[in-house]
Amino acid sequence: MRIIQLLPTLSFGDAIGNDTLALKGAIHDMGYETEVYAENIDKRLPAGSGLDISKLSGLKKDDIILYHKSTGTDLTFKIDEFKCRRIMVYHNITPPEFFRPYSPAATALTEYGYKGVEYLKDKVEYCLADSSYNRSDLLRMGYTCPIDVRPILIRFEDYKQTPDEETIRKYSDGKKNLIFVGRIAPNKKQEDVIRAFYHYKKLNPESRLILVGSYSGMENYYNRLVKYAAALGLKDDVVFTGHIKFSAILAFYRIADVFVCMSAHEGFCVPLAEAMFFDVPIVALDTSAISDTLGGSGFLVDDNDPVFVSRVIDRVLNDEALRNELISGQRRRLKDFSYEKIKDTFTEQLKNFIAAK
Repeated sequence: MRIIQLLPTLSFGDAIGNDTLALKGAIHDMGYETEVYAENIDKRLPAGSGLDISKLSGLKKDDIILYHKSTGTDLTFKIDEFKCRRIMVYHNITPPEFFRPYSPAATALTEYGYKGVEYLKDKVEYCLADSSYNRSDLLRMGYTCPIDVRPILIRFEDYKQTPDEETIRKYSDGKKNLIFVGRIAPNKKQEDVIRAFYHYKKLNPESRLILVGSYSGMENYYNRLVKYAAALGLKDDVVFTGHIKFSAILAFYRIADVFVCMSAHEGFCVPLAEAMFFDVPIVALDTSAISDTLGGSGFLVDDNDPVFVSRVIDRVLNDEALRNELISGQRRRLKDFSYEKIKDTFTEQLKNFIAAK
């Protein structure tokens, strides 16, 4: 029996690509023949990370496909051509309405993505969702097959690499560093983080906001954010890193004083777990899967009013007892995302699926 994974693009350094490769290792450790197949494979990945999907053949009825669903792709509509057992790993899809003002291409892609999810609801036997929120999304769309929650498998050992020293030196100047990590995209609501920072800076002029993430494909939204920051008089105080190397991302977590997330839609939000790993206290808006991922940790707010959020940030940065309490809670939550724990969860779920045929 073979257990293979399919996805349109196997990317370097993104959450889904990392999850896919981690699951490949877990399946191999279970003793099964396994491989990853994709239509596009990032050339920066080590040789052998995945194979072109054109090389996939010889599937038998007892073989299993794990199909990672996170975007619009023609591949979705070919899944039922594979005459074997089928599982969907659902990472959620950003609702298209977020992209309509900025990118017709992204809007069309996400609309197509949702059509694909609708199409698959009677084509798969089982689903694994990254979060309870993602599970509820599938139920809302009419899925009746068994659905279990399995958080993204994160190799936290990778975060112990040496951070970029130049970045640490540059931003270790006594200013308070507020950060948010995530691609520049309308659903991430970076404008709400900027708005809250504008009011926080009135409380502490010696502060900056660092928005870590690529804006490739979202240039219209990025340009609007840059103009917005300038209009608020924050041109020199809001840093847009663009795409940066992994060691620089590690450095920004090292120098961060608080992680501020005002995102309106997340299927899991790996940067929250990353902030936990680096003991960066989290202030986050309660939307989508945010509360699932925080699991009672961090400082969850139910209002994105910028004055209110700025006061929360100020208290987190100045109330040592609260800050220590938040970090302690995040450390406890982080244990739930340990590599071995999530690997064991996945292994048990896959064993139960295999036995249920």
